[in-house]
Amino acid sequence: MPGFYFEREVRTEHSECYTILEDDQPIGRVDIHFTPGVVHATLCVAESLTREHIQDLVETVDEELVDVLGVTRDDYVVHVHQGVDLGVFTIPEFDEETEEEGA
Repeated sequence: MPGFYFEREVRTEHSECYTILEDDQPIGRVDIHFTPGVVHATLCVAESLTREHIQDLVETVDEELVDVLGVTRDDYVVHVHQGVDLGVFTIPEFDEETEEEGA
């Protein structure tokens, strides 16, 4: 089984977001949302991952991130997107406010 590990980016009352790494290289991101009875996840992975890697990753997310929280659930639904990471974007006004605050 591949050596996936996760770095948490955000945690809210009902969700968590993680960068997914393998051998210190980012290979994707997972957003997990907890609702009554169902855990929903959106998994975005690099083009290079095989279906087997993706299945291993879906199971690893379940075991290491969902199960450990002890969330009671009837279902675990994962939407998988595979492609090229284009980067992280923000609205320019936020960048200007940050620059003004730092000045």
